[in-house]
Amino acid sequence: MLNKYPLWKTLMVAMIVALGALYALPNIYGEAPAVQVSGLRGVEANAATLDTIKAQLQQNNLTFDSIALENGQVLTRFKNTEDQLKARDVLDDSLGNKFSVALNLTPNTPDWLASIGGTPMKLGLDLSGGVSFLMEVNMQAAINKAQEGMVSDFRGDLRNEKIRYRSVKETKDAVQVIFRKVEDLEAGESLLKKRYRDLLLTTDEDKLTLTAKMTDQKLKEVREYALQQNITIIRNRVNELGVAEPLVQRQGQKHIVIELPGVQDTAKAKEILNATATIEFRLVDTEGDLSQALNGRIPANAILLTDKDGKPTLLKKRVMLTGDHITDAKSGFDEYSRPEVNISLDSAGGSKMSSGTKSNIGQPMATVFIEYKATDRKDAEGNIIFEKVEEIISVATIQARLGKSFRITGAGSASEAHNLALLLRAGALIAPITIVEERTVGPTLGAENVRLGFEAIMMGFGLVFIFMMIYYRAFGVVANLALGANLILIVGIMSMIPGATLTLPGMAGIVLTVGMAVDANVLIFERIREEIREGKTIQQSIHQGYEAAISTIVDANITTLIAALILFAIGTGPVKGFAVTLSIGILTSMFTSVVVSRSIVNVVWGGKRLDKISI
Repeated sequence: MLNKYPLWKTLMVAMIVALGALYALPNIYGEAPAVQVSGLRGVEANAATLDTIKAQLQQNNLTFDSIALENGQVLTRFKNTEDQLKARDVLDDSLGNKFSVALNLTPNTPDWLASIGGTPMKLGLDLSGGVSFLMEVNMQAAINKAQEGMVSDFRGDLRNEKIRYRSVKETKDAVQVIFRKVEDLEAGESLLKKRYRDLLLTTDEDKLTLTAKMTDQKLKEVREYALQQNITIIRNRVNELGVAEPLVQRQGQKHIVIELPGVQDTAKAKEILNATATIEFRLVDTEGDLSQALNGRIPANAILLTDKDGKPTLLKKRVMLTGDHITDAKSGFDEYSRPEVNISLDSAGGSKMSSGTKSNIGQPMATVFIEYKATDRKDAEGNIIFEKVEEIISVATIQARLGKSFRITGAGSASEAHNLALLLRAGALIAPITIVEERTVGPTLGAENVRLGFEAIMMGFGLVFIFMMIYYRAFGVVANLALGANLILIVGIMSMIPGATLTLPGMAGIVLTVGMAVDANVLIFERIREEIREGKTIQQSIHQGYEAAISTIVDANITTLIAALILFAIGTGPVKGFAVTLSIGILTSMFTSVVVSRSIVNVVWGGKRLDKISI
């Protein structure tokens, strides 16, 4: 029987559209103003933090809709932005430096919908307001730093093997080693070739010199490492700001895009991103009297610091090692399945650690995190004043003489070990970064963009709806139903994909999709009209109209999809936002204009004896 789908196929099409509608549903509930409290430097909010927040809000007569502790963060929802702003100020003053208090917008999605993963679409910076930076990584500085490491490593390796040399120095794009005699040159070349296979080594026996250059592959690895490590460090700093849905991602070979929704103070955001932080290793002063130090009588060669829980510890003033020598830090587990942090140092750092620990085996060593945080105060010249914050993040006993690689145990849980590894890596940027572009979008402008974009979509949909109704009559209603299903599926898919973000150009992509989606139905309906004019029956005309138009529709949409994917792959910012919605819209429009519209036609007219139809 022509134009008659089996029941299972019709139900499957209806189920797909219903699923899209279900996941598009969270977008109609809106968002509520909220305050998010999250811990800094590995601290996690707990039940005690929750009770403190409740007490502070009640003490200041601030009512809230709900408060919850999730994933180490406390999220409090309010009825209006006035209470939200007052609560932020109250909590910021009362919680101190251990927690970040940030404004947030949280979805009003019902619990039953959130339990199945229903979330509203994430809005881009141009729709939500905030600050955007484009930062450029100084790759030449990264290469120079790698060459400095080569100089230090060469000296250490040659000394350990007792190979005599006159000097090891950097040149323009290489490292040059001058030896005392030919035998030393040959021994040095043999040693360095074994240990540094990613370097190009050349020798000059007359001048007794060995020149080491990085291969193209090594240079690529250095640049990639500098970019990825800077992204990790910046993302760690941004996360500590407590910004809702921040974006930190690479752009091209040497740029980093940072978007901070909801942040309006550009100057302070720049200061925080460029703030310096470092790590120091110090021995614990086991001979000093802690009780006297707490009363203010601190020994001249010691300092008194506390950990994240406020527990005081007396440390020796002399610094064993700074974080500048750390090349990598990874969390893991030891042979007893206890959390640990594995640390790698450069050659100079390894030598310092070795000499500092050989006579202190069995003594406790503290890892101190030092950060210069931006304050609300400014000096006479208008510059933001930074406050030095020192905190002990780990105390471990030295079990053996340490070198370039060692591990820290006693970090607590696996989560704390992971956070400690992040902090150790985030001490300093691998290569300097420069802000080459900055952009601020106000929340009022963002709301206006949302309103205008929504009006454009509805206007486009309305005009197409009217045209199809007038020109194709009953079949125009079918096309409009399919077009509505297309919009629902676009919104549903955008809401389901974790990384998808709706931007203003993305809204333009949806408007374009509305026009493109109806093109397919126009092709089908015009072909049905032609078949009817040639004298075929209604059912044959409908069948032939859909079958003959499919190849044309697929060809036209596939070529557009290829262009959209290219835009997504090489484009950035607004171009990528446009490509995302266009790509999703092309796929959903092919489904709705062919499959959904034909299912409706089959249900209404399929298998019936018809003399005429309204088309």
